[in-house]
Amino acid sequence: MEKEILDRLVALGHPQRMAVFRLLMRRYPQAVPAGEIARALGLKASTASVYLSALMRAGLLEQIRHATSLHYRVRQQAAGEIINYLFLDCCRGRPQLCPLPLSPATTGSDPMTDPDHKLNAIFICTGNSARSIMAEVLLRDLAGDRFNAWSAGTRPAGAPHPLALETLRRHGHDISGLRSKDLGEFQAPGAPEMDFIFTVCDSAANEECAIWPGHPTSGHWGIPDPAAVQGNEAEKALAFATAYGQMRARIEAFVALPDVVPGSADTQEQIDRVGRIDE
Repeated sequence: MEKEILDRLVALGHPQRMAVFRLLMRRYPQAVPAGEIARALGLKASTASVYLSALMRAGLLEQIRHATSLHYRVRQQAAGEIINYLFLDCCRGRPQLCPLPLSPATTGSDPMTDPDHKLNAIFICTGNSARSIMAEVLLRDLAGDRFNAWSAGTRPAGAPHPLALETLRRHGHDISGLRSKDLGEFQAPGAPEMDFIFTVCDSAANEECAIWPGHPTSGHWGIPDPAAVQGNEAEKALAFATAYGQMRARIEAFVALPDVVPGSADTQEQIDRVGRIDE
């Protein structure tokens, strides 16, 4: 086992291979096409293939074939074995050194014991004009008694998409005050501390983001961008209606989860499962 761990550390010792690994960690449990990995990191297809092959040989990735394309996913067990190997000895008798997830007790009120505690969740996409705006409104309206909901963009569009607003209005949601927000607003001093962070577009999930305080639980619920659909007005409206339906199904599944606890391995597993709805 020691040789396997050392081989994995060598594989991750190259900055670009580490970038590939980190991207796939952000997208887990999704398997990502090799071409998308190359585009997201600005690599030539041949170069990305070399890096992926090296990570595969080290046992850090698994390869999945979809029709004629190859998709890649992190082997979480392999990543966990590296952490265990590195910290096993130092943590014996010194638990304060272990890189364990923070429990709810260390990040404020425990939602399991404090009925008045509301959890903070933010939905992130690139433009914050459609999918993340819909998610913010859906969580607010379906479970506003339990969650504070926000949304933001890594490169905000400046305003919500008119068809996103029309879709929300048509389904009876209050759209007053909605705006396209920059992610930096929620990473500045004094911003609310998040319990959950959800990316709802693949491009946002592929980006390196600053580390959030409090180690919030994250999930990737990627949905195709309705604003990218070309066609007549009916076809565009259908795309937004479809995105709304997919997002609503995921939000409803999320708020129906029993015992949602930030930092819990069980909650993380359930959030990952919700992200596969409609795939």
